[in-house]
This record gives sequence, C-alpha cells and structure tokens, in this order.
Amino acid sequence: MLVLPKYGEAALSDLVAAAMAGLEVESARNLLGLPPARRYVVLLIDGFGWNLLRTYATEAPYLAGLADQSGRPLTAPVPSTTSTSLVSLGTGRPPGEHGVVGYTMLVPGTDHLLNTLRWNTTVEPLVWQPHATLLEQAERAGVAVTSVSPKAFRGSGLTVAGLRGGEFVAADSAGQRIAYTAEASARGQRSLVYLYEGSLDWTGHRDGCHSPAWRHQLAATDAFVARLRAALPADATLLITGDHGMLDVPFDRRVDVDSDPRLRAGVYLVGGDPRLRYLYTEPGATDDVVAAWRERLGPDAVVLTRDEAVTQGWFGPVDERVLPRLGDVVIASLGDVAVECAAEFPMEASLLGWHGSLTADEMLVPLLVAA
Repeated sequence: MLVLPKYGEAALSDLVAAAMAGLEVESARNLLGLPPARRYVVLLIDGFGWNLLRTYATEAPYLAGLADQSGRPLTAPVPSTTSTSLVSLGTGRPPGEHGVVGYTMLVPGTDHLLNTLRWNTTVEPLVWQPHATLLEQAERAGVAVTSVSPKAFRGSGLTVAGLRGGEFVAADSAGQRIAYTAEASARGQRSLVYLYEGSLDWTGHRDGCHSPAWRHQLAATDAFVARLRAALPADATLLITGDHGMLDVPFDRRVDVDSDPRLRAGVYLVGGDPRLRYLYTEPGATDDVVAAWRERLGPDAVVLTRDEAVTQGWFGPVDERVLPRLGDVVIASLGDVAVECAAEFPMEASLLGWHGSLTADEMLVPLLVAA
C-alpha cells in the first residue's frame, strides 16, 4: 500500500538536474530522458497529483492531453509535503541529505520545532541546508536563471534553503506570472526558469480535493498553463510537475494525540504533518510509544521507529546532522486517516485536504512536457 520514493531514478529531485543536462551543463544527469533544449521553464503546481489529474481529466483538457501524449508520474520525497518537496527539487537531493525533512521538525539540542514554511526561529537557512542548489550551479555554468514566485517568498527561509540562485522575480497574479516567466525565459542564450503556482493546494486544503471549488480551480489552472505555454519563446520547453498529491480526510477519521493519555505517554514533542506524524520521545520510551500507536491505529497506519523508516529508504541516505530532526517514531497514515495535534497545531482541525504520507494519491506527481 506504500509508494516508496524513487530517488535517483524517477523522483521530483531528479527533475531540475535533468533540465540542466538538457542545457548541456557539465556533470548534470538527465535521468528522466528530457528532450534537449536551450530554454526550460519548470512549473511547479502545488498540490498537483498524478491520480487527481487522471481522475478529473475532463476538467483539465490541456494538462490531461499532455499526460496522454508523453506524461509520466514521478515520486515526491518523504514526507510528501511542500517544504520537503521544494528543497528536494531545488537541491536535487533526498530529504536525508538536504535536511528539510518535514513541515515541522525538531531543532536538535532544543525542545522546539522549526516551522519550515514560516521559518519562525533563529535557525539560519544556510546552516540548516548547506548544500549548493541546482539553480546556483546552473547560474555558475552561464545559464540565465530566474525564480518567479509570490513576493512573500523573496528571501524567505525556505527560498534561501532550497531555491537560492539566479534572479528572483516577484509575481502575485496569474497575469504577472505568465508575463514575467515569458520575459525571463527569453533571457540569454540558455535559460532556466522556476515558476511556482499555489492556488490549487490552497483550495484543496480548505474545500477538499474532490469539491466543486477544487475542480473549478483545476480548470483555471489548466487555462493558465495553456496560456503560459503560448506566451513562452518557441524554443522553450515547459516542464509541469507538482510537489505532492492530496486526499480528503473526513473529520471523523482524525486521531488527536491528546485524545488518550496512553497515546501521549512518553512523547514530549509532536512534529511533522497529520499524514506523516513525528513523535519525539522521552529516553527509553520509543518502543512503548510504537506499541501504543500500533494498537490504536491498526491497519490505518504504518508506525515505525526512526531507524526502521531510515532503513526502508523513506528519506534516502540520512546524514548524521539530519538524523535527530526525524521523529523517534514515524506514523505514516493509510487510507483516509490523519493524526492531529490540535493543542499545538489548531489549524489542522479545520482543513479537509491533506498530504504527507506514502500513498499513491500523495506520492505520485506528474511530469508533463510541453515542447
């Protein structure tokens, strides 16, 4: 029932390097067999899952047509969540190497979490994630590199950690994103543009990914991509992907860590996402915590120790500096279940659409090529 990540074979982390190889950047590897080009635009649509595209193909005729012609699924990293996926995309590395191993994670040596979307601590992004990004490497190779994203992302901790390099162009409307991406793509003899689009994920979290609102947003996104392709230089290749898929979790299918004292016993901190929960345990308590959660969740989740999850390759090779950031216990939800912590993350209780675990709905993202 689990879809394991295909790092170094057919993963989201392999995409930008494949484009760089198509641009003839030395040492970059085209593991995905992308066609060579002088210009690439990598469009990441937040919350754009392969299974959702196939389910609602009639709402997205342009994107579904690309999927039929030459599309294929890639795997997201683990957890299948935005911050981890964006840094994997930007560095070409699995989470165990780059170290952004979730939406929230322990800052080693402390008793608090790093929220990677808000980056609300004094943790320096360049210390947390010291590896050079692929955008930096492409820029050093003489490629005109541009990131087109919302203004709020400029200089953010997540941007610095995983997507630094080249020129940042702020674009808050769909029209701006199309116009500025087309301009950036025309720069230089070779160009690489990263473009972020987040409306689909925002809608899915709040209304659910099978709601009329989500389906209307998918149709709007489809029209956006078709217009973007038409605006790009003729010699540009547009690569369309997502950072994760999504599924709906009914409100009566959530288990709160504080709902039973036995579930909280031995746990001093809760992190991760509702679909891939990290539990940080008191010394000597890990085995008891695993047993309690396996009994509570049964077939609705895979409950592993940190070492078990690492051994199974969920995070790729894990550096020693990264290991303590992972939960001592890792809970990967199956089906339509989630593990909430309303006391620490009150917003979780109000959102319907979720992602983060290793199901096909969450792990498989499209790779669509519009040349």
